[in-house]
Order: sequence, then structure tokens, then C-alpha cells
Amino acid sequence: MGRQGFSARTIRLIYLVAIPLVVVLFFTTFLGSGQPTDIPIGIVDQDYTPTTRRMARLLDAFQVPRVAGQYTTVSDARKAIQRGEIYAFLYVPKGTTAKLIASRKPTVSFYYSVTSLTAGSLLYRDLKTITSLANAALIQASLRARGATERQIINYLQPINIDLHQIANPVMDYNVYLSTTLVPGVLTLFFFLIAAYSLGSLLKRGEGKALLRLTHGSVLEAVMRKEMPVLIVGLLSFCAFEFYVYGVLEFPHLGGWFPIVWSALLTVVGSVGFGVFVFGLIPSLRMSMSICSLWAVLSFSLAGSTFPVTSMDAPLEALSWLFPLRHYFMIYQAVVFNGYSVAGVWWHVVALIIFAISPFFVLHRIKHILLNFDYTP
Repeated sequence: MGRQGFSARTIRLIYLVAIPLVVVLFFTTFLGSGQPTDIPIGIVDQDYTPTTRRMARLLDAFQVPRVAGQYTTVSDARKAIQRGEIYAFLYVPKGTTAKLIASRKPTVSFYYSVTSLTAGSLLYRDLKTITSLANAALIQASLRARGATERQIINYLQPINIDLHQIANPVMDYNVYLSTTLVPGVLTLFFFLIAAYSLGSLLKRGEGKALLRLTHGSVLEAVMRKEMPVLIVGLLSFCAFEFYVYGVLEFPHLGGWFPIVWSALLTVVGSVGFGVFVFGLIPSLRMSMSICSLWAVLSFSLAGSTFPVTSMDAPLEALSWLFPLRHYFMIYQAVVFNGYSVAGVWWHVVALIIFAISPFFVLHRIKHILLNFDYTP
């Protein structure tokens, strides 16, 4: 029994300390540059004039794309995308420069793959920019030759000037947007699993009755004995992650440190409470951990960090309330990231509190499980 108990403690430490550390370092390092850079693209330049070659040089000078090859035909470039050699290519047909000079509106095409959504969207932005710049350069030269002033040229090319000021994350650092959601999502997954495993392992080792005798029949004390280490270590892991990203990496946190700490506490307690609740409903080590895994994976899609929940179908929008990560994300983006008052997201705070107290609704059933259920693999 001693060796099995040590093995169970080892598993809990691995999932609550070792793996979260690896996850935090992986995501924050992988996204450390802020945005993906040097994404390979191709050029199909059938015109091959100084103007079109300048387009290629300007595109290569952008931060995100890197011109990795010149292709003779569109078919060759398309096959390169299918082989995974490039993510996009710019197609300049023959006669493009002549049509531009003659103001005959030539067609310059660009193709990009959305197999990788982030790479595709970033390359789309730069490819659209470079084609607009090339067209604007020729129009500018034509207007100047007709005697237009610089102010007239600017007003013609850009009648509306956008003065953009991005709040909290002015450099569009993807690390700030993704790591603050992906890492907590993975951590909640571990909290779900370990909370269910801590109780399920009692059935597996046949120690449920002994634990209840030790606590004089108090199932609440029995559950707290098993889950308190998970809560303490989990909270330390979550707070260590937040200290690292906000204190060391200096991620934006206009709301200050107090919301960071209490949102972490609510998320950890709510996640552990959800894991206990699932075990109370499904008294099987394997099945309860499987349900917790499924719930945690679905929470990445329904948290709202990549696609707005309000734009989802009504059933999915309602279902999102059943995921602790969704409520953490709403509190994070409103209170921590933007510095708004908690009054605007108080219902998400209440939701996490409900998750935290959800084990109380199944305590009687958990006692019955520990006294009467036998372990089934």
C-alpha cells in the first residue's frame, strides 16, 4: 500500500507541477517573438519588370513573409503549397506593368492556405498590402506627372486616414493573447483530472471505508483530505504561471495584481470542485477522468478566445456557461487585461463560485460510493 500511495502522490505532483512547468515554458517560448515571422511564400512573376521585382523585394522585407522561391507557373506554386514548402504565393501575370502605366487595371492575384489559420491570415494581410502599395506607387507617379500636388495625391490615394490606438497590447503580441488562455486551459485540464483521480484512486485501492473511519464518517472531511493538497499545489502552480507572465514577461495587466490573484483562486477552486462533482455523478476512475478530459478540451473552443461565443448558435452559447475556462477568460479580458470593474462580469464570478461549491450537491452520493462501490476498471 505504501508503494501505491507514493505512486499516486507522484502522479499528482507530475500533473500539478512538472507538466504545467513544461506547458508554460513551451507556449511562452514558442510565441516569444510576439508574431510568427519568416513564413515561407513563393512568387510567380511572369512579367519580370523592375516594378514587379520591386514588389517582390518589398514583400520579402516585411516581417512576416519570407520569399522562399520563384516559380514559373501557378501550377508549380500550388503544388509547393500542397507539399507544405510555402504557405502562399503572389501571382503577377505578363503585361502587369504595361497595364498599370496605361491605367487599365491589371489583375494581380495572391493565394494562401488557411490550413494554418494564423499563418494564412497574417500572409493575407501582407499580400494585400503589397499589391495596394504597388498600385498606389504607379498612381502617385501618374498624378505627379499631371501636376497634382502632394496633398491632392495623398487625399486621392487615402481619402480616409485611420488613427489606430490598440488598447493594452499595442504591438499585437500574439503571446499575450494566446498564452493567457491556452496555458490556463491546460492547467484546468490537469485540475479536473487530478481532482477526479484523487477520489477514484480511493476506490481502486479499496481505501474509501478506511478514510471514512479515520474521519469519523465525515465525508466532507474525507474529500478535503484528498483534495486540499490538489488545491494548494494547483493554486501555487497557477500563481507561479501568472507571476511569470505578468511579472517576468511583463504581459499587460491594467487591472493590477489583486484581480490576478483572486481570479486564479476562483479558477483553481472551481476547477477542482468540478472534477469532484463529475466523480460524484460518475463513480468510475476511468469514466470520470474521461469526461473531465472531454470537458477540458471542449472548453478551448467555447471559452471565446478564438471565436466569439455571442456569434455561436444559441445552444452553444448557453452551453459555454458550463465551462470554468469561459468564466476565467471573461474575467481576465475585462478586469485583468482592460482594467474594467468587476461589476461588469459579476455573473462570471458567481459561476466560478457555483463550480467551487458544486461538490456539496454530491457529498451524500460520494459517501455512498466510498462505502458501497467496488472498483471496476
